[in-house]
Amino acid sequence: MKKLLLFLFLAAIFQTHSQEDAWVFLKDKPDKATFINNPIKMLSQRALDRRSKLAIPIDLTDVPVDETYYNLIKNEENVIVLAKSKWLNAIHIQGEVNDINDLLTTYSFIDYIEFANKSLNKSGESIAKSKKKSPNYHNKFNQTLKDYNYGEADNQIKMLKGDYLHAQGLTGVNQIIAIIDAGFPNVNTLDAFQRIRDNNQILGGYNFADRNTNFYTRNSHGTHVLSSIAGYLENEFVGTAPDAKFYLFISEIAETETILEETLWVEAAERADSLGVDVINTSLGYTTYDNPNHSHTYADLDGKTTFITRGAEIGASRGMLLVNSAGNSGSRSWKYIGAPADAPSVITVGAVNASGEIAAFSSFGPTSDGRIKPEILGQGQNPALINYISGAVTKSSSGTSFSSPIMAGLIACLNQNESGLLKTSSKTSDNLNNYLKKAVFESADKYNNPLDQHGYGIPNFEVALNSYIGSTTKVYDSTFSKLTIYPNPTTELFTISSDIITLNKFKIEIFNILGKKVLEKVNPNTRKVDISFLESGVYMLKISNENQHKTLKLIKK
Repeated sequence: MKKLLLFLFLAAIFQTHSQEDAWVFLKDKPDKATFINNPIKMLSQRALDRRSKLAIPIDLTDVPVDETYYNLIKNEENVIVLAKSKWLNAIHIQGEVNDINDLLTTYSFIDYIEFANKSLNKSGESIAKSKKKSPNYHNKFNQTLKDYNYGEADNQIKMLKGDYLHAQGLTGVNQIIAIIDAGFPNVNTLDAFQRIRDNNQILGGYNFADRNTNFYTRNSHGTHVLSSIAGYLENEFVGTAPDAKFYLFISEIAETETILEETLWVEAAERADSLGVDVINTSLGYTTYDNPNHSHTYADLDGKTTFITRGAEIGASRGMLLVNSAGNSGSRSWKYIGAPADAPSVITVGAVNASGEIAAFSSFGPTSDGRIKPEILGQGQNPALINYISGAVTKSSSGTSFSSPIMAGLIACLNQNESGLLKTSSKTSDNLNNYLKKAVFESADKYNNPLDQHGYGIPNFEVALNSYIGSTTKVYDSTFSKLTIYPNPTTELFTISSDIITLNKFKIEIFNILGKKVLEKVNPNTRKVDISFLESGVYMLKISNENQHKTLKLIKK
């Protein structure tokens, strides 16, 4: 009995004096009016333009953590400040439990404190709240090791009909993609990235892990991920969005697995938002940590519990498209997705092989609250990548780490036509990103019969593009609602069917998928329109009559 009591006493001392991670959540942001009235102080002009196009207002979430509050906590001798998040108005600290709890009584501006070790939280919430056990393995990068001429990338692009997007001129132009990953060594030297270097497509980046600007360092995982989207070797390899621009962020500390990485990811996503990024790819997933008390249970994967998932949801609400790998746990006892793949607004991507069959390692859904995850699938089993040492094309690696960026590149290409759609969309009160995601999901081969490991299945981006355009057309006047054209699709001519417009008072405009006007007719003397000179593809037809107009999708065979 004495030995047992001694053990319990020592255990109590150890817990009291061990270093713990916690988030300090603040009550307010005193300078909110200054920032909201001057948004350029916190967001770039491109970010503001994206918000305007998507009708997303600037609000308190965008305001930085109060500098005075931050400095007061940073100057505390008994705690260490590691990171912060303006979206969640939180500061990530480390210290002894008693010292962290003392902050609540010291500073009135602190709302509450949340420990990474849930058993330490005053709510009494325990990490044992789920019957399913936490995973007991490390799955750091969701990777299990070992008309373009796409070369070796042909299958992974054409499986998704990404070649159709490229043929329409949708190659990622005017899109900015942020890669949040573990490192990007040799991206600044390899021939496969020379094209994006020469074209100034790498806009910058940051190493959050080391708090410096050297992002061409650390783990090679990010280099391989980037190659899926941006790599280019003539006649040998083409990424899915070869003309996009990129920010490269390191949030992952490869040699350890700590809860800090979740906060660093949120910091990186906030930086991406402030720079006007359109799409974020994350080929990372979090379930287990070196400190098992910080590990997540299946119950935590409900889209609202983990710190990183909460941050991801806010990131999507800011107008960015977030794409995340599902994970490689499908053949393990713990088979589920990780965080932030459980976030409702994140596009979660599983993996198939070259034949379109599910990869055994691809993680399962659903989320613990019953939502379908992953939503879609791309090739993740032995896809073509660029080797970070030799610079040659390789097919020696597998994982949803690679199906995710393959998909993220095509999501960016699909999003490229946004500039044309926004001029005619009636959906400005809604986030157009929701229509894009819906079009992609509904194009997938198992949409009507989703499965726990497949989700909706393999998407078809040709179908998705046509659906997306159709879902964002506009009718300004109810009398124009009956206006149609036929035949559609057509090879040469189409006819405007409605007789509600007079021949001498209407205008016809046709735009290609990039928003460029390719035909204009003012007061035509016929309702028949010749488009035989146009290339095959999808167009937007705008018919105007005084103060009324309607936009229709037009398909030229």
